[in-house]
Amino acid sequence: MNMLSFLGETPTIALRNAQKECGEDAIVISTKKIADKKTSGKNMYEVVVALEEEYEKHQKIPKQKIVKTTKSEDIIHTEFIAQFYDFKAEILKMQETILNVQKSLWSPKSQLFDLTIPIEFVDIYNLFEQNEFDTEMTYTILKKTIQQLPPALKSNPAKIKDFFKLILRRIIPIKHEVPLRKNQRKIVMFVGPTGVGKTTTIAKLAARCAYKLDIDYKVGIITLDSFRVGAIEQLRAYTTIMRLPLEVVKKPEELLEAIIRLKDCNYIFIDTAGSSQYDFDKIELINEYQTKLEEMIIEKILVLPANIKQSDLQDIYRNYSRVGINYLTFTKLDETKSFGNIISFAHKTKKSVTYFSVGQNVPDDLIVADSNYLIDCFMNQSIPKR
Repeated sequence: MNMLSFLGETPTIALRNAQKECGEDAIVISTKKIADKKTSGKNMYEVVVALEEEYEKHQKIPKQKIVKTTKSEDIIHTEFIAQFYDFKAEILKMQETILNVQKSLWSPKSQLFDLTIPIEFVDIYNLFEQNEFDTEMTYTILKKTIQQLPPALKSNPAKIKDFFKLILRRIIPIKHEVPLRKNQRKIVMFVGPTGVGKTTTIAKLAARCAYKLDIDYKVGIITLDSFRVGAIEQLRAYTTIMRLPLEVVKKPEELLEAIIRLKDCNYIFIDTAGSSQYDFDKIELINEYQTKLEEMIIEKILVLPANIKQSDLQDIYRNYSRVGINYLTFTKLDETKSFGNIISFAHKTKKSVTYFSVGQNVPDDLIVADSNYLIDCFMNQSIPKR
């Protein structure tokens, strides 16, 4: 769209001149007096009209129109040049604004939701999307925050991020590590699918309890995994290096005897055979082992990899729940950049997280679960450097 200026001794004359040249479709933008009879000999008015480019092309209106006025006494000619306005910069600004508006529109996977995200929250919303956070939880968190966050804080990106950190901290269930008293004993059974890192996690935790806490606890390990090739040899290598007792159990009735042999240990960690979450026979076998220890309190920890999607986590949890899950441990945090699935999964199952495994080094790559650590992973999309 271009703009042209037309002059006349009265507004009516100026408008008539504009209509004569541009037609009835010209849009009047402004009318103003630009010369006074007392100073220049006659009144002069300017009418500025907007002209559609297609119309201008067909009518072949010149880009400039010169109108001359004459002062009667001095015969001085004054040129008024019609201005040609280029709206390219303004159009680009409008396009940028439209893009920002489009960015701020909530496009949920479910059509049940309809929420407009303010510009100030777009970066946080994108962070939730990139971390593969649960869609329904994202919607709920953003909606409450938009409603409850004071207007003065909404314009401050740092304050917005701090507020979301506070919300995440409240929804992450964490099981804090509480060391045993000297005469206490704890039996922990680790369950989960094949290849999630149960054996390595047990080795890390055993080394931590035996050598890295204020008290050097006595630690014993039992393996029920006689299915996987090399499973016993792997644990035996770890226990030999750490000088820890290892018991190999192949039948449910042998488990009680193994625990009795480790009666002097404060911590007894039981490694189970990994299997597909859809292999119900293998999962039921774990229950058979448990029936032999009915009078003993056994803590069951489900070991899960951080680098799989939410639906797979749900399937694993649903099928392993038949053994009675108490807590969660997440492995392979170093193999993903998306941490929203961990947070939303733990919140939905209401199961507290005990430890994070962030690599293969024993025992260093084991992190005691902490909500701040997980939130840092979430915000930076990577594990913190240590």
